[in-house]
Amino acid sequence: MTKKAADTPAVVVPKGIRKGLTNYGDTGFSLFLRKAFIKGAGYTDEALDRTIVGIANTGSGYNPCHGNAPQLIEAVKRGVMMAGGLAIDFPTISVAESFSTPTSMYLRNLMSMDTEEMIRAQPMDAVVLIGGCDKTVPAQLMGAASANVPTIQLITGSMLTGGHRGVRVGACTDCRRYWGQFRGQEIDEQEINEVNSKLVASVGTCSVMGTASTMACLGEAMGIVMPGGASPPAVTSDRIRIAELTGKQAVEMARSGLTPDKILTAKAFENALRVLLAIGGSTNGIVHLTAIAGRMGFDIDLEAFDRMSRETPVLVDLKPSGQHYMEDLHRAGGLQTVLHALRPLLHLDALTVTGRTLGEELDDVPVFSQDVVRSFADPIYPAGGIAFLRGNLAPEGAIIKQSAADPRLMEHEGRAVVFENSEDMALRIDDPELDVNADDILVLKNIGPVGAPGMPEAGYLPIPKKLARAGVKDMVRISDGRMSGTAAGTIVLHVTPEAAKGGPLALVQSGDRIRLSVAERSIELKVSDEELARRRALWQQPQPVDAERGYRKLFYEQITQADKGCDFEFLRPPAMRAKVPEDR
Repeated sequence: MTKKAADTPAVVVPKGIRKGLTNYGDTGFSLFLRKAFIKGAGYTDEALDRTIVGIANTGSGYNPCHGNAPQLIEAVKRGVMMAGGLAIDFPTISVAESFSTPTSMYLRNLMSMDTEEMIRAQPMDAVVLIGGCDKTVPAQLMGAASANVPTIQLITGSMLTGGHRGVRVGACTDCRRYWGQFRGQEIDEQEINEVNSKLVASVGTCSVMGTASTMACLGEAMGIVMPGGASPPAVTSDRIRIAELTGKQAVEMARSGLTPDKILTAKAFENALRVLLAIGGSTNGIVHLTAIAGRMGFDIDLEAFDRMSRETPVLVDLKPSGQHYMEDLHRAGGLQTVLHALRPLLHLDALTVTGRTLGEELDDVPVFSQDVVRSFADPIYPAGGIAFLRGNLAPEGAIIKQSAADPRLMEHEGRAVVFENSEDMALRIDDPELDVNADDILVLKNIGPVGAPGMPEAGYLPIPKKLARAGVKDMVRISDGRMSGTAAGTIVLHVTPEAAKGGPLALVQSGDRIRLSVAERSIELKVSDEELARRRALWQQPQPVDAERGYRKLFYEQITQADKGCDFEFLRPPAMRAKVPEDR
């Protein structure tokens, strides 16, 4: 007699300490051994029977952006305990922007792999990811998206601002401003050394709308960060309370089975793209969002994103597009104030880590008068912060942060002054004999994902010293690299395909004419097809350095271009589900 379906025993999914047992060929012994060893840390059977929340600890002496990690871990553990769970923290790679060679972007995918495999390898019913510095949040979300265990992101928070000779300062837009003044001989060596001790007033991430703050805001916009969790500064009690609430919510997510695939949906990514434009966010945000979305099977349609940009003004008055700092945004209600302003353009039915929709969360948040987040009627900039460009110089696209550019240069044609790579630029940029004037266009090749390697933030080419000393503050600059989200200027980035892969950028020579038109969304090299063909016949692809083994070999073999998020090809799903945003 055939059993009825109802009589078939249900599959029991292991939970807690029983999850993902090490294979010794004997399940009972595997659990026995695991419990014996962890009891060496003082745990009781009662504790080990609870829901387990893993905490990814990215604290490091090399990472002051994560300097508050011990306090955050303590608060998360408190929240987990209050909800009846057991919290166990574990270390992963910690990537700090200014302490990573050749660039933190080179290590982002390694950190994502570390995060994914440690989530998979160790018994946890949910995981809290502690990250803040530029590449750590995207790395963690990429790994967690692939692992698909209930996940909640906890941001470390921004640093406080400091003061220098009566002027409020904060990293790192002001770092670049003062360094530019020093190069231009507006301030002396004594003052640049003095301000160096004032720019970073506490642990935490950059205090402006750089990449770290951008990714914090995008995490909350996607619903993977607790509501209100993007903006509290690192050293405030608000940040500690968010950490406690994060731990408590992680237990609830484990019990309800709320996994990343239910949160990181097409609607969530579209909301994040909208927020990226409205906050005047870092150009790095589009690369990281593309990588995270790619892990979930979504391709970012950059042309559709550009159409979205035309209808989404910059509303947040923060450096480098405006004047304020992250702590000011927090006092103004944080990202939730921005989301209220954007409400008619958002998918309010998108799910958040609380189990409620974005709309339901916003319904509980008061709106009040403040001067950091503007209305649609009075924006900082009339369109989105980022514009997408195409042309014969960038067949697969390039981007420009138009909200931080000089309006006089966004429609510009000039003579190219070309640097073949970062070393060439370092040797010649300050040469008094360099043939350059203020109307020229600086072009830097071979700083893309493969060319550098790791696509460093060298796209913010310095103004040649002789021009800086003459008072030149901005020039059109073009590269296949990135720039810091804290930087400003008329800078074309992410030129794809990159020069090292044989993109047209590789063929540009000093003296060529280049035309930039942000209004037309075009970037054109004014050289005939015949001449470009002649140059291509002579071009030789640069060979990777130190690529015989290890991670660097893997990097060169698997890295994708900027339009795919610079992820590793083998970490992306074999087939993509859809494009985001959808045209509406």
